[in-house]
Amino acid sequence: MTAVAVVLASSGCDFLIGRSQAREIAEINVSSPELHAGEPLPREYSCKGAQGSPPLRWSSQPLPDAKSIAIVVDSLSPSESAVQWVLYNIPATTTELGPNAAANPLPEGASQAKVTSGKAGYQPPCVEKASYRFSVYSLNRKVEVQEGAPLSEVLRKIADQTIARGRLTVVNIQ
Repeated sequence: MTAVAVVLASSGCDFLIGRSQAREIAEINVSSPELHAGEPLPREYSCKGAQGSPPLRWSSQPLPDAKSIAIVVDSLSPSESAVQWVLYNIPATTTELGPNAAANPLPEGASQAKVTSGKAGYQPPCVEKASYRFSVYSLNRKVEVQEGAPLSEVLRKIADQTIARGRLTVVNIQ
């Protein structure tokens, strides 16, 4: 799967990767006490720092069909695109993650996918001039994949099961 297809899949654009389903997608508001839309990613959450994943908060209207939450962090620069973190099967009642949530213990029942680097967990961004998207997805069921499933399979399942989504985008590294 090309890097562009990975980014599109992680954005929930399943119609671009072979499936077309006309359905209403609710909006999720994504925020962080450490990240601000359109501003630089604080250095401590990059490969130059030691904080791990930044804290995230999200909210939306109550979704009775929501069974789980997924978070996908991806990056896009003129030279490359990558997926930095995929955390899925977060309980649907969860509305925030603290700093360094990628470290154990994860939220109960949650799993992390192998990302572009081939490792599971939060891979701190290193490209200084890039857009970093922190996307939150509300899903109509849990993501069921084998342990160590390919990133493309996990992203496809997230895209297929999305009933609400939201994003916080930061640019460059401080």
